[in-house]
Amino acid sequence: MDGHTQSATAPVAYYDKAIRYFTLASVFWGIAGFTVGLVIALQLVWPQLNLGLEYTTFGRLRPLHTSAVIFAFGGSILFASSFYVVQRTCRAPLFGGDGLSMFVFWGYQLVILMAGTGYLMGITQGKEYAEPEWYVDLWLTIVWVAYLILYMGTLIRRKEPHIYVANWFYLAFIVTIAMLHLINNMALPVDFPSTKSYVVWSGVQDALIQWWYGHNAVGFFLTAGFLGMMYYFVPKQINRPVYSYRLSIVHFWALIFLYIWAGPHHLHYTALPDWAQTLGMVFSVILWMPSWGGMINGIMTLSGAWDKLRTDPIIRFMIVSLSFYGMSTFEGPLMAIKEVNALSHYTDWTIGHVHSGALGWVAMISFACIYYLVPRLWNRTRLYSIRLVNTHFWICTIGIVFYISAMWVSGIMQGLMWRAYDSQGYLVYSFAETVEQMHPYYMIRAFGGFLFLLGALVMVYNLWRTIRGDLRDEAPMGIPDTRPKLQTA
Repeated sequence: MDGHTQSATAPVAYYDKAIRYFTLASVFWGIAGFTVGLVIALQLVWPQLNLGLEYTTFGRLRPLHTSAVIFAFGGSILFASSFYVVQRTCRAPLFGGDGLSMFVFWGYQLVILMAGTGYLMGITQGKEYAEPEWYVDLWLTIVWVAYLILYMGTLIRRKEPHIYVANWFYLAFIVTIAMLHLINNMALPVDFPSTKSYVVWSGVQDALIQWWYGHNAVGFFLTAGFLGMMYYFVPKQINRPVYSYRLSIVHFWALIFLYIWAGPHHLHYTALPDWAQTLGMVFSVILWMPSWGGMINGIMTLSGAWDKLRTDPIIRFMIVSLSFYGMSTFEGPLMAIKEVNALSHYTDWTIGHVHSGALGWVAMISFACIYYLVPRLWNRTRLYSIRLVNTHFWICTIGIVFYISAMWVSGIMQGLMWRAYDSQGYLVYSFAETVEQMHPYYMIRAFGGFLFLLGALVMVYNLWRTIRGDLRDEAPMGIPDTRPKLQTA
């Protein structure tokens, strides 16, 4: 057992070993995922970079990139932050201690390795965000059950009578992802020990369940879990209570009720019954309200302390991430409207939307969380360099703007070219002509991805020097060396 926190009544020793491991893993997988993303972005500009090898083709590397960024990078920081938050808000050590938490760590890393090597060898279900085959899914189920037991056990043993709202979001993420995973991956192997399986659902039912899973993986893995992170770390870094606790509860219940119904908007203009498509569209539009309520709640926590934006780049990461959360949760429902979807569907506008959420919201709040955790987990007075945090912030932000702007412009252009007809009703442009027109935008996207990766590498250097215990001698940015103020409760 290790950790360091003094409560108002008695000292509580926390289990932080797995948190440190997950934090380091999130940084490692983040760099790996961003690098593979840059490679496949460059492959769209220069197809020769596929190298003529089956293992390095776009089709093999693309699921490797998405899984590395979402489940390896994002998943690891969700595990780390949830372990940290649940202990501090409950004033109780992790249920199962280092033994159970380290089983969850090594078990989840094994899931990542099995899935990633499978993609490179072409072993995949071919389902978006659910590519791992049955043997990976079974092992993930065991690890996830252990995670749920650990989290619930800690909540039950809490010394605080109130369950802070961040834990509500984390728990919704854990329980809902378990349900989604089990139902969408109900598959039978072709024969034993074959790695190939076929899902029990078929046809349009399979499509509906897949996008019920796919959109809610976004809603609960990439939204609810990271909102739990936001509701704890934003007030802690700003050193002010959340703007409206009542609004946070309304945000929670509205979000978890509405999000679960929005998946059919991925299947507009398909064989899915029209009423189901309309249902997905309606619930997606209603999601505007709770999503923006959460964004406003996070940003307004800075009320009375706006000057900290000028001096604290970690707060900048947080506020910009919330701004991207608001932007992407406005754009998503907009694209779910059938008339807009008729233009945006299958275009790179969708890619721009996904990455405004993934890079702008998920990655930026994750970076802020990592910067918060590392000095505290390794018992350092502060980060090695606050100025390098600022450098990371600006490089990544500029990279995101290049990336998503290029995809928005190229996607809308792509949709308009696909819909262009001449006076006789024939298509004006061939598919190859649309691809040709998108070439310069792919170059801009790759440049934006390069900047994002470069910023992340700056973070790695800063964290490495921090863990070593180094302190850079630099002019202050308004953030003093505040060892006594390092709060972990």
